[in-house]
Amino acid sequence: MAKGRQIIHVDMDAFYASVEQLDDPELAGRAVIVGGSGKRGVVSAASYEARKSGVHSAMPMTEAIKLCPQAVILPVRMERYVEISQEIHTIFEHFTPLVESISLDEAFLDVTGSIGLFGSAEQIGRTIKSTIKQKTGLTASVGVAPNKLLAKLASELEKPDGFVVITEANKQKILDPLPVSKIPGVGKVTQKALYDNGIYKVAQLRGKTVEQLTGIVGGFAPTLLQFAHGIDNSEVEPLREHKSMSSEQTFEVDINDEKVLFNAILGQVEKVAQRLRLHKLTAQTVALKFRYGDFRTITRSRKLKEASNTTETLWQMSKNIFQQWYSQSRGPLRLIGFEASGLNKEDAGQKLLFEDIETKKQKRLDETIDKIRQKYGDDSVRRKY
Repeated sequence: MAKGRQIIHVDMDAFYASVEQLDDPELAGRAVIVGGSGKRGVVSAASYEARKSGVHSAMPMTEAIKLCPQAVILPVRMERYVEISQEIHTIFEHFTPLVESISLDEAFLDVTGSIGLFGSAEQIGRTIKSTIKQKTGLTASVGVAPNKLLAKLASELEKPDGFVVITEANKQKILDPLPVSKIPGVGKVTQKALYDNGIYKVAQLRGKTVEQLTGIVGGFAPTLLQFAHGIDNSEVEPLREHKSMSSEQTFEVDINDEKVLFNAILGQVEKVAQRLRLHKLTAQTVALKFRYGDFRTITRSRKLKEASNTTETLWQMSKNIFQQWYSQSRGPLRLIGFEASGLNKEDAGQKLLFEDIETKKQKRLDETIDKIRQKYGDDSVRRKY
């Protein structure tokens, strides 16, 4: 490896589905889909056996079952995934304190200062990969590189169970043949703009100037060109704290129906509130995002009197925001979203000596519903207002 920073990106393979196969050996080698059942159910994870049939995360469960009717459908067991994730992150922290957790199953590690203790970055990466397998029984795909951009790319190249090292010497050989869609930030709109100008591969992108690209992708041009050259100066941020939690839904056609939008927000509040409780966090501020058909986007936020993670408290404030928007600014939406911010640990700040009866009741209700969903899936029980 070249001198300088050494970054490792670890990405667990089909994490939720792999945990289910681990816990039930009879599922080994079978198509497994984890997610909510019913008409509104969504795929949270799919084993590689299911992916061969075209199943992927965020797909409606009804569509996934049509593509892969032989699949075993299982509910999300978040507590179990968190338990294993904590075990995996303990392994990371043995090698470096510089760990940036992106999610339960993904993290960046800066091992620049660990090489004197544990050997080269490649050696550390291989040891981490084998230790995860030994201690959890799960496989991880690992990328090793001089920066975060290349490390993440490396971990994706040979999934599942991959291990790829990208260096300053070989980075362009690896980058140039890749489609531009592999570059972070290149979504469907940017990809189409590049394609319309005959730019399909990273090599073609790299041959353009900032001025030429600015005419195509606007202010994203300098960053895009840097990425095409494998340049990324972003730091690994250890102990990455949650600043906010959110949930969004993009509709296939613009929606103006009050009931549909109302129920979409309710579902988002339920999901975020459950995640807050799982991480033992409370929120001080709630916000709704409204994106119209012409991509015009507005956000409306309000601060709670007291930080909370109860679904009822977050929902009542969100409902008020929604009703005010609907009465004053409603219009067909392509996207609607909910965000909880101003997050703190549950035990932070001043506690009330006596909680009111209604708050205690709501907490017990939340706890009961969380347990049901963890066992039977997110769509097994829904609130009605």
